[in-house]
Amino acid sequence: MGVMSNSYANEKLNSLGNVPKSVLKPDPCHRAWVEVDSKAIENNSRVLKNFIKKDCLLMAVVKADGYGHGAITVSKAALRGGADSLGVATLEEGIELRKAGLNCQILVLGNLINREELNTSFHWNLVPTISGIREAIICNNVAEGHSKKFVIHLKVDTGMTRLGCNLDEFSELVFKIDCLKNLSLEGIYSHLALADEDLEEKTFSKSFTQIQKNRFTNVLASLGERRKTLCCHLANSAGTLSDVRHHLDMVRVGLSLYGYYPKIDLRSKLHLKPALKVKARITFIRDVPSGTGVGYGHLFKTKRKTRLAVVAIGYADGVSRALSGKISGIVHGDLVPQVGAIAMDQMVLDITQNQNIKIGTGVTILGSEGKRSISPQEWGDLTGSIPWEILCGFKNRLPRVVI
Repeated sequence: MGVMSNSYANEKLNSLGNVPKSVLKPDPCHRAWVEVDSKAIENNSRVLKNFIKKDCLLMAVVKADGYGHGAITVSKAALRGGADSLGVATLEEGIELRKAGLNCQILVLGNLINREELNTSFHWNLVPTISGIREAIICNNVAEGHSKKFVIHLKVDTGMTRLGCNLDEFSELVFKIDCLKNLSLEGIYSHLALADEDLEEKTFSKSFTQIQKNRFTNVLASLGERRKTLCCHLANSAGTLSDVRHHLDMVRVGLSLYGYYPKIDLRSKLHLKPALKVKARITFIRDVPSGTGVGYGHLFKTKRKTRLAVVAIGYADGVSRALSGKISGIVHGDLVPQVGAIAMDQMVLDITQNQNIKIGTGVTILGSEGKRSISPQEWGDLTGSIPWEILCGFKNRLPRVVI
């Protein structure tokens, strides 16, 4: 058979002019999708804002496409709920939010390292994170000749051992930055490494989180009166929920904004609503006899006459193959076991006990339905992962449907 010619392909495309739009643009819920409850995000933002100290600002961390929820949707909802600013990881993420018309302060949490990146950050009014004098000088040079200063935040490493200047460099670095006339140092921050794990410590003073807090407090104290002009922030979700002493001038909340707790112990602190559901449709049903192998490798073999349902979602969508045979879906309020290997685009459920299920029926893979609920923490526990990774793993080919 010959290859289709370009002229033939163009002719076929042109012939689609009279086809209904519904054919050319399928329903986003026809196969598999992510439902995002924007009201839940707004609620969580409001709950968090009311939870932190009255004079403390709330930064909504919306990096990684809003932890897989859709950055623009999340940002708008969080700001409606009372968030004061937004945090992103990359330059591109910040630009996306600016193009969407969001005018609040946006902090780029990752390092921007060359003039082109920092010039772009300046152009879009994004606040870069500075970890050393090199980037500070580039920022100063970028802003030179413009009518306004380049606003920056300085990061100091108190124990995460990633980005941030060393503790012994801090005071001299702040002095040098203040000498650069085109810079406006408005914030100083650090990041907690063990805030969620230290919740298990009975003595707060012995925890590494408190060691980091003390280090940060000491470097800030070395600034004297200059400290009063700065927005200083340390706490992530775990730090925010665990102790008011971490709140300082601002908190940076990611996971909890989306309705989840870094540790189960924190559930009593405040009521958050999970904002995400992952759903898919059943595309085929078949009855097979006992002893039938199912899927790649025949990891599962039926032990009785079994009714199987094929669900149109797989590891290419973000459902890890490591979950094969370990999870369930929720159908009509009941938990239905997944069997066999999770494939790239499909998985199989054993619906023998649920005879009312039909082709086209929706399945909740993650999230709540009726009285049943499946959380990212459960998936994380099954795969040795964490809720953050689970949420960020749902791929772009899953449409985000805002409800």
